[in-house]
Amino acid sequence: MAIPNRLRVPGFRHDPAGTHPPLDSPGYGSTKLRHPQHPLVLLPHRLTEITGPLLGPGRIDPMDADLTAQHTGEPLGQRIVVFGRLLDGDGRPIPNSLIEIWQANASGRYRHTGDRWPAPLDPNFAGVGRALTDANGRYEFTTIRPGAYPWRNHDNAWRPAHIHFSVFGTAFVQRLVTQMYFPDDPLFGQDPIFNAVPEAARPRLISRFSLERTTPEWALAFEFDIILRGRAATPFEDPHDE
Repeated sequence: MAIPNRLRVPGFRHDPAGTHPPLDSPGYGSTKLRHPQHPLVLLPHRLTEITGPLLGPGRIDPMDADLTAQHTGEPLGQRIVVFGRLLDGDGRPIPNSLIEIWQANASGRYRHTGDRWPAPLDPNFAGVGRALTDANGRYEFTTIRPGAYPWRNHDNAWRPAHIHFSVFGTAFVQRLVTQMYFPDDPLFGQDPIFNAVPEAARPRLISRFSLERTTPEWALAFEFDIILRGRAATPFEDPHDE
């Protein structure tokens, strides 16, 4: 859904067409109920939206970024390091921004009351983490490689292994959400969420294996940069334009 001219913010640089998935994707059943049915309405940001909640360093614990060390025991599965940079449309780093992740465990199950398919839960893995980008826009998480899982969207539907990313900036109203996938996943071809993204932009959602950052006898490493605007922008689930 395009934003009417009267709602456009002067000086705001919009991403090129073909960056983000459409809000209504026929192959992805849930969008039939979730996509907007009426014209967008501009809600002005008042003092409450601009000043809170605050997402500064005082709310982050050093252990939040290590999903493998949040419990008394070690989680099951392949340990991985996910790292990258948060960049603006001109390639400049965005420092001190909150990034949150959530994911399924190694068997492909979320610790959530709505996830009841018969895969085992891991008592030592909650599947959530958060970190602030440093002065150079860098972030890093230690976690477990998630498993694929069924989701009943269509016949024999399975989601490719993925990690959800939520980028907040410095306030909740700045939130953007995307997903990171792993290279050469055999389930890409039948996943309507991945394929709802324009073809040219899909590679921006796939992480890159890094042997250089892989720790011997400890963890594989995957690099995933998040670019907020411009020709190389990461596709997000809440685009400003369709």
